[in-house]
Amino acid sequence: MLAAAAMLVTSGHAFADAPAMKLAANHFTIAPGGYTPMKPTAGKGMPVDGAIGFQAQYSPNGEFALWMHDAILMPVIVAVTLFVLALLVWVVVRYNRRANPVPSRTTHNTLLEVVWTALPVLILVVIFVPSMKLLARQYQALPANALTVKATGNQWYWTYTYPDNGGFTVTSTMLKPADAIARGEPPQLGADNRMVLPAGEPIRLQTTGSDVIHSFAVPSLWFKLDAVPGKVNERVLFIKEPGVYYGQCSELCGARHGYMPIAVEALDRPHYNAWVMSHDGAKIDGGPSAPADATTPSAH
Repeated sequence: MLAAAAMLVTSGHAFADAPAMKLAANHFTIAPGGYTPMKPTAGKGMPVDGAIGFQAQYSPNGEFALWMHDAILMPVIVAVTLFVLALLVWVVVRYNRRANPVPSRTTHNTLLEVVWTALPVLILVVIFVPSMKLLARQYQALPANALTVKATGNQWYWTYTYPDNGGFTVTSTMLKPADAIARGEPPQLGADNRMVLPAGEPIRLQTTGSDVIHSFAVPSLWFKLDAVPGKVNERVLFIKEPGVYYGQCSELCGARHGYMPIAVEALDRPHYNAWVMSHDGAKIDGGPSAPADATTPSAH
């Protein structure tokens, strides 16, 4: 299906930057009290036992893709399947040997041939238009001052680098099941250090690999991008609201491929800044190396 294919595009392309965006009023605000890891919300940003279909989406692209799947693709699939089934049943009943002992010798029907050629073309056009729109949205030009974060796949863990925040790097490995449960996180998806991002603003997320091909995938954010050694892929990521969103490496990368979880923690800007400033040599993106203390707190 084209919508699924749009999600599974695995190579990013860096387009020319769009004009710089206006920074939010609280862009340089640092929440008081420092950083405290956010507790995940049960059922949000994670797989749910017994669920059928896609996870709930928390990005604009994900919402559009989910709408396309539910409102266009599934009705088309169901209609085509039922139509073909009805034709098969009709042929079996109407043209079996008992009901039709003298078979027709008709070999051509111009009207029928035009219909069965034109109708599939029209169906594909209906699917093509929103599919291309979805694909374009995922690779749209980012504002020149959008935050850049780089995810590097390693056997078998992730490292996250923040070049706009001073260049520090965070290493993320899977929590032991008992530790994940103790922290209220799903086993095999919880990570000791999360990729922390600001919610409500476009992010330039880059991926690369240090050894073999990995793939950075977070289903609830409609994001999947291969991490290829010697190459930097890039796509826009926009997270609508704070939360913890889980994913995994989605490219077979060796013996412990299934133990490379991704935990993305989206925070409001003041709390993101507080997390940033908890690292040595860090700075708030777009600001000086030592930003002034801010006073406006934000609910976490």
